[in-house]
Parts: sequence; structure tokens; C-alpha cells
Amino acid sequence: MATPKNPAPERLAWPHLVRGRLIKRYKRFLADVALDNGETITAHCPNSGRMTGCNQPGRPVYLSLHDNPRRKLKYTWELIEMPASLVGVNTLVPNRLVARSLKAHSLQELSNYRDVFSEVKVNQHSRLDLKLDGPEMPTCFVEIKNCTLVENGWAMFPDAPTTRGQKHLQELARLKADGARAIIFFLVQRTDADRFRPADEIDPDYGRLLRQVVNLGVEMLVYDVNIDLAGIQLRKSLPWELG
Repeated sequence: MATPKNPAPERLAWPHLVRGRLIKRYKRFLADVALDNGETITAHCPNSGRMTGCNQPGRPVYLSLHDNPRRKLKYTWELIEMPASLVGVNTLVPNRLVARSLKAHSLQELSNYRDVFSEVKVNQHSRLDLKLDGPEMPTCFVEIKNCTLVENGWAMFPDAPTTRGQKHLQELARLKADGARAIIFFLVQRTDADRFRPADEIDPDYGRLLRQVVNLGVEMLVYDVNIDLAGIQLRKSLPWELG
């Protein structure tokens, strides 16, 4: 089990948010929302998972508004207000938040790295989220996963079967075997979890592979966040159990 640690916070501010209520989420990337001004719009949903536990119709949601004329959908769904926590649904946010914290050297486990590179190609068909370099440090590859599923205090990943996620674990294991440092980083974009485990009941193959690669030396980090309507920041590492 991991030992919780406390990072120096690096806050990522939200763009201006527009409030509404969720009507329905459908076709994975679309959500109909009734805005507080009475208008009903279709927003982009930047999350390909099932969003179990954070897609209930009628819940308050918060959207960002974009003026780019090339965009078909001007609104992007950023947050949903659940009974115990705001939940960040945008899967791009974890990468931005972790990268910002790394560049500020505020993530204790990785504070000695100087250079942070995003969307790094590791073979002809695969990319990983981050590559870190630093003086007298082994090159480090980090794959970040957005975790929004929480039940009874347990944060869990994935919320849907993910062959792509399994592929990322295999790449991390390969890079570790080649002498690099390799990390799978689960970011819990809500505040009501106190521990983490793989969601074996949803994707048992992912859980088995996660255990295998950790046994092979791939490191695992789990962090939750402070999140409100102004922004989001890393809060603390969560204990995790693989069983």
C-alpha cells in the first residue's frame, strides 16, 4: 500500500463557466444541457468512458464556452455537481494539471526532473502522456488516467473495458524492461475518495495486467484533488490496494 504524501499545490484555473442541468449524455461525446438562462444546448463531452456515477440527468453541470468559429459545438462539459463532490469530467485536465505540477517541481515523487515533454511517441503506433528528463536521472515515462468512478470511498479505474489502457500498461512494462523509469498515474478528479483499487468487476483483464506490470517494476501513483468552481489542484496521494 502506498503512503500518502502532500504536494505543494499548483492550481489550474477553469475558464469562465456556464451553469446548467444535465438532460442526457449520449453517443459518448455529446451531452444535452438546459442552461440556467433557459436555453437548451448540446455540449461536447470530453470523456470516452461510461462516466458511471457522474452522469445523472438533472444534476448541475458547468460548461466552458469557446468562440472558435471552426468548432461545431461551442460548449464543453467540464464539471458535474454530485452530492458529495464536484467531479471533473474533462479527460484533458489531468494531463495539464500533472504537467504543470511537474514543471513547478511540486510533485514530490518526481521533483528532481527538469524537462517535461508531452504526448511522446514510444513506438510506431503508441504515445504516452509525458516523458521526463533530468540530470543524473533515468528517463521517466508517465501515463495519466482520469478516474471519476467512486463507490463507498473507493476510487476505481477503469469505468469501462479499455484495450487502449491495457496497451499503455504493456508499453510501460516494455520501457521499464529497457531501463527507463515507468509510472502509471491515476488522477481522481473528485474529493470523496480515500483509497484506490482497479475496477476488476468492470475490466478484469486491466486489473490483472496492472498487477503484473507493477510486479515488474512499473510504479503507480494515485492522487486526488482540491476542486471548486475556480480551479483544480493536486491535493494528496491516496493509498491503493491491488489485492
